[in-house]
Amino acid sequence: MEGKDGLSPISTIKLENSWSYSQLGWYRDIVVPTFTRRTAFFIFFKHVMERGNDLKNTEQWSSKIGFILAAGGSAIGLGAIWKFPYIAGVSGGGAFFFIFILFTLFLGLPLLIAEFVVGRKTQKNAIEAYKELAPHSKWHWIGYLGIVTCFILLSFYSVIGGWIISYIWKAVTGQLNGLDQSGYEQLFGETISNPITSVAVQFIFMLFTIIVVAKGVQKGIEKASQIMMPVLFILFLVLIIRSLSLEGAMEGVTFLFKPDFSQITPETILFALGQSFFALSVGVSVMVTYSSYLSKEESLFRSAFSIVGLNIVIIVLSGLAIFPAVFSFGLKPDAGPVLLFNVLPNVFNQMAFGIVFFVAFLLLFLFAALTSAFSMLEIIVSVISKGDVKKRAKWSWIIGIAIFIFGIPSTLSYGVLSDVLLFGKTIFDAADYLVSNVLMPIGALLISVFVPLKIKKSALYEELSLGGGLPLGLFQIWFFLIRYVAPIAILFVCYHVIRG
Repeated sequence: MEGKDGLSPISTIKLENSWSYSQLGWYRDIVVPTFTRRTAFFIFFKHVMERGNDLKNTEQWSSKIGFILAAGGSAIGLGAIWKFPYIAGVSGGGAFFFIFILFTLFLGLPLLIAEFVVGRKTQKNAIEAYKELAPHSKWHWIGYLGIVTCFILLSFYSVIGGWIISYIWKAVTGQLNGLDQSGYEQLFGETISNPITSVAVQFIFMLFTIIVVAKGVQKGIEKASQIMMPVLFILFLVLIIRSLSLEGAMEGVTFLFKPDFSQITPETILFALGQSFFALSVGVSVMVTYSSYLSKEESLFRSAFSIVGLNIVIIVLSGLAIFPAVFSFGLKPDAGPVLLFNVLPNVFNQMAFGIVFFVAFLLLFLFAALTSAFSMLEIIVSVISKGDVKKRAKWSWIIGIAIFIFGIPSTLSYGVLSDVLLFGKTIFDAADYLVSNVLMPIGALLISVFVPLKIKKSALYEELSLGGGLPLGLFQIWFFLIRYVAPIAILFVCYHVIRG
C-alpha cells in the first residue's frame, strides 16, 4: 500500500542513533502507521527543533564535583555551623548528636535521594516536575510548599547573614577587642537592635546572593561553590587545630560525643528531626531543582552519599571547632541562637592571635550561609523564569528584593519590633520554628508519600541505576525506608510533640 505521495508507509521509525539520544528518550520509537516517510520526517524534525530550543534555555552543572559542592554547600550552610551547635548546646550535646545522625541516615538520606529522583528524572523545576509525574492532580503543591518555605527561610536566613557581615566589620575595625562577656552581650544587643545597621547588612547579604544566582548555574552558583567550599574546609581545619590545643578542650569533645539521654525530651527529638531536614535542605524541593540540572550519566546514590557524608563531616568539624574552645574558657554551650555572637567572640579574644582566628571563623560562617542562600533563591527563580536563562537575571533581582523586604520584620524583631510576638515568639523565632519544625517536616512527609506512590518501582530502580548501576538489595532498603519508615517516623514524632 502506498501513501498519497507514492511512498510506502512505515510503522516504526527507530531514532536510537539520532541527535542527543539521552535527551530524546521519549522519541526512541515513534509509531506512525498511516504516515509517509516524508511526513514522519517533518514531524520528527519539528520536535527536534522545539526540543533543541528548550535545551538552549536549560542549564546544567558542568561536572559532578560542581554539583556535589553546590548541593553540599546548600545542605551545610547555617544548619551545620550556626544551628547545630546551639541546638546541641541546649539539647544534651552528644545525645542530640546521636539522634540527629540516626535521623540523617535513615530519614534525611532516603528523602534526599527521593528528591534527586524527582528532579533528575523530569529535568524540570520544583513545580513542573511534580506535574509531569502526576498530571491532573494536586501533587505539584509540594513544589509550591517548597517555594513558600524557601521564601520564608531566606527572609530570616538573610538576617543572620547580615549579622555575620556586621561582625566581620567590627572584628576588622577592632571593635571586638578588649571586651568581657557582658561587653560582648551588650555589643550584640546593640548590633541587632539598631534598625538602620541591621537592615543595611541584611541587604548586603541579599545583594551577594542575588548577583551570584543571576549569573546562572555554572557561572554563578557552581563557580562560587567551587571556591567557597574548599576554603571553608581549610578554615575549619585551622580553627579545629587551635581549639583542640587549648587546655581543657577534651571536656568539649566529651560533651559533643558522649550521649546523656536524660536530656532528651519530645521537643528535642522534633528539633533533631527538623535539623536533619534543615541540614540536608530536604522537604523544600531545593534538591529537586538542583538535581534537575544533573546529567543522566551521574549516579544519584553516590552523589547523595557524598553530600550526606560531607554534611556530617562539617557538623563534626563545627562541633570540634566550637565546643572545646567554649569549655576551655569555662563558658556554657547553652546560650542558644546567640552562641556564635555572644560567646565565641569572648573565646577567641582569650586566644593568642584570637582576632585573626575569629575573622577566619566569620568568613567560614559567611561562605556557608551564602552557599545555602543560593539554593533557596534558585528554587524560586527557576520556577518563575521557567528555566529561561534570558529571564534569570531579571527574576533574580525581583524575587531577591521581595525576600529582603519580607525579611525586614525579622530583622527588626530584636529591636523596634521586639514587643511583637507570634505564639509567644519573636517574628524571627516564629519564622524559624515554622520552617524547621512545621513546613519542612510536612514537605518531607509529602515527598516520602509521593515518590513510591506516583513513580513505578521499576522506574525508580531504572533512574537510580543510571550512572554506574545499583545493587538491587541497596535499592530495596532505600525503597522500604522511603515508603514505610520515613512517613511513619515523621508522623510519630510530630504526633508526640503535639500531644506533649
